[in-house]
Formats: sequence, C-alpha cells, structure tokens
Amino acid sequence: MKVCLLAEGSYPYVVGGVASWVQMLMEGQPDVEFVIYSVGAESKDRGHFKYKLPKNCTGVQEVFLDEILALPSRGMRENVLTKAERETIYELVLGDNPIDLQALIDIFRQKKWKSPLDIFMASDFFDVIERVYRERFDYLPFTDYFWTMRSMLLPLFYLLQQKLPEADVYHSVATGYCGVVGGVAAKVYQKPFIITEHGIYSREREAEIIKSDWAKGDFKSVWIQYFYHLAKLAYDAADHVYTLFELNAKIERDLGCAPEKIGIVPNGVHMERFADIPPLVDHGGPITIGAVVRVVPIKDILTLLRAFFLVQQELPDTKLYVMGNVEEDPDYVALVRRTAKTLGLRNVEFTGSINVAEYLPRMDILVLSSISEGQPLAVLEGFSAHRPYVTTDVGCCRELIYGDSQDHLGTAGAVVAPMDYESMAEEIVRLARDYELRREMAEVGYERTKAYYTYERFITSYRKIYEQFQQHPQEGGQR
Repeated sequence: MKVCLLAEGSYPYVVGGVASWVQMLMEGQPDVEFVIYSVGAESKDRGHFKYKLPKNCTGVQEVFLDEILALPSRGMRENVLTKAERETIYELVLGDNPIDLQALIDIFRQKKWKSPLDIFMASDFFDVIERVYRERFDYLPFTDYFWTMRSMLLPLFYLLQQKLPEADVYHSVATGYCGVVGGVAAKVYQKPFIITEHGIYSREREAEIIKSDWAKGDFKSVWIQYFYHLAKLAYDAADHVYTLFELNAKIERDLGCAPEKIGIVPNGVHMERFADIPPLVDHGGPITIGAVVRVVPIKDILTLLRAFFLVQQELPDTKLYVMGNVEEDPDYVALVRRTAKTLGLRNVEFTGSINVAEYLPRMDILVLSSISEGQPLAVLEGFSAHRPYVTTDVGCCRELIYGDSQDHLGTAGAVVAPMDYESMAEEIVRLARDYELRREMAEVGYERTKAYYTYERFITSYRKIYEQFQQHPQEGGQR
C-alpha cells in the first residue's frame, strides 16, 4: 500500500508538533510505503529537511507558494471561462455553498492554462470578482478587495494545477490548502481520502489573522471566511476525518463536517524514550521551569515570559529553559528576546532544538503557554518523564491535565486561560512551593499517558484505518 501524506507548513521543515507526528506515523508502519506532498511558504527551504526520512518514505514532492511570484502571464484574455465555470468560481469566491471538487478539477487541470495567472487575467474572471463585490462587499474599496482576492486565491489556483503523486490512499494532516489538494488528488485517481486534524486549522488561521498586521480592518473577516470555506471543502471531500479528542470533533461538526465521518484517534508517545529519567526529587535548590516549544507566535512565548517575571518576584533564583526551534520566525524571536531584556529577566535560556530527553531530568515544572493546540505531544512527553504541567486551556490540555469522564486518575498539573500570565504565575509558584503536590501530579500524568496515550495504541489505530482501505479500496472512488 502507498499512502500520500499531505502537509502544510510543517513536515519535513519544522521540528516538533505535527511534523513529529508525521515522522512517528511513518516509522511505526514500515510495511506501508509513504510519499510526502509538502506545501511550504518559501523555496529557500527546499531540501532542507529537519528529519531523516524513514526507508519506507520513498519521496517528497515540495511545492512552495513564493514561487507564484515568478509565474508568467500571457496578458489579458477575453471569454475564456464557460458559464458553468464562471458559476463554480463565483461559488468558490462567495463561500456560501458546497462545491463539487470535480468542477474545480475540470477548470484548473486543463492544459490550456500555462499559469494560474492566466485565469486572473481573464475578463470573465474579473466579472465574477466584481459580481461578488457588488453583492457582498461594496462597502470596501474595490481595488483593495480585488488584490485581496488575488492574494487569497492564487495559492489555491497554483496548487490545483500542480502535478499530484499517485497513491492508494491520500491522507492530509490538516484542512486548508493541503486538505483541498488531497481531496482533488483522491478525486483524480479515484482513491480514498482521509484527514487527521490536530488543531482546528480554520480556527488557528482566524486567531492569526485577528492578531496580524498584514490583514487590515474589514479585510480580516474576508480572509477568515475564506479559510473556513476551505475547511468545509476539505471536510466534504474526505471519506473520514480523524481528530484527537472529543471537543475537536464537536467543533468539526459545528463547522459542517458530517458527524458520521468523524473518528477520534489520540496521539501517542514513545514512553520508553524517557524510561531512564527518574521521578522528581526534593532537591532543595532553585526551581527549574521548562517549556518544550517552538518560538513562534501561536505558542505565545510573551505570556510565558510575563508569567516568569512574576514568578521571579516570589522565587528570585528560579530558572527557565525554553527548549525548541528559534529559526522558524526570526522577527518573533527578536521580539521575545527584547521582551526578556526589557523585563530584566534572569536565568532564561533559549536552547534551540535539542534532545528533549536530555533536558527533562533538570526540570521541576513544565509549562505550555499556547493560544492554540491540538493534543500536544510535549505534554505527553513531559508526563512520560514524571513532570507536572501548567498549560493554557486550549485543545486537549484540560483533558490531559484533569482526565475525562472515564478517567478518574486525578490531576496532573493546572490549566489557566490563554494569555493569563498572572494565573499562570500563581500556579507555577503554587507547585514550586509544594514538592509533594508536584510529585503526586507528575505520577498522575505518567499513569494517564501509560493508560491512554502510548505510541503503540496510536500506531495500531492507524494501521487498522489503512487496512480497511486495502480491504475496500473502492470506498474513496464513489464520492
């Protein structure tokens, strides 16, 4: 069996999170052949892989969105779209109604297009944009609206025209662009298509857009609506949609995913990686706090630093290690370092990418400050190392810390609201001052991981999912 994994902005260029999940999925199924279809932002990353590809990964097809800037165009053209094609693009831009992916395939995978810019230079495409504008957005400046549409649609049009690898199953690790592309590939080759959604992609894009500087004023809502529409296209195209926990499944249903498609498969970790790490000890020295996290905006390192500032008012000798990639977003890393300096923080170290198992023995408390998560592997790894966690109330963190209705093991740390650095500091100080509480919480986290979140359970679940398509390969071809 050959599985095409579709990733966007993650594997194989980023360490941690979804990218680590992809690596573990492939390594755990050596009898399955995998090929990667990776959508990246900048072509400078081409070939710069952060992972050693497993032997059963036979190729990586890299597509970079900045290459759109070099696309040729044949200039203005008249009447190149049929009436049906104009209506399909109208519905795509409007975003109100379901679209048959076959209609998009029929438009964009024709040989008459040398470039997606050809469509943008068609007079009848301009007419479609103008029609949507007059019906829905005439309170905005038309020129700004047109260029916003161009920025939104060009990546999608570009990806729809790319060569697609052949496989027996298409498996996207998000909705968004790679979710739509996965649906198109499955339609073209009449194969099954599944999605594993870690965080809710459209919600994460919404949070980023709201905080962004590049989307201005009312155009933020235009962008947000677009990403929700892409998610719905991906859900409609998928045979099955898997997520990590029940709250995500509820959100997917609310966003229009058919309930019968949704299944829950939790993440899992290699607990044996941390088997040599001893349980917490009451060492009597300064408390060491760790954050296993990429230094990027969605992880909200600024809130972590503000919380640590308050912690140091109470416990001056406390140390903080921020353990994760510092190369992904240089501007944000610079802001984080300036903030640490402005706050006058002492004993803060940004380690960059490291072997987490070598650092966790030094930690007394672990912290996750994200504004969005799915089911963070970092928390499960910390639990596997007998360390308690203070997390924000995002994704599955509440369930990981407190358990669900079927889990009565107890409390493995504390949960605070996103961006609430004062509550985060209070919880860190509470744990720091009570060794026995830290130890008890750490053991609850360890037992919860062993019971529900092992690598073996995770791999067994996906092996069964793939096997069902071997037994019934026609399922994906009948949509």
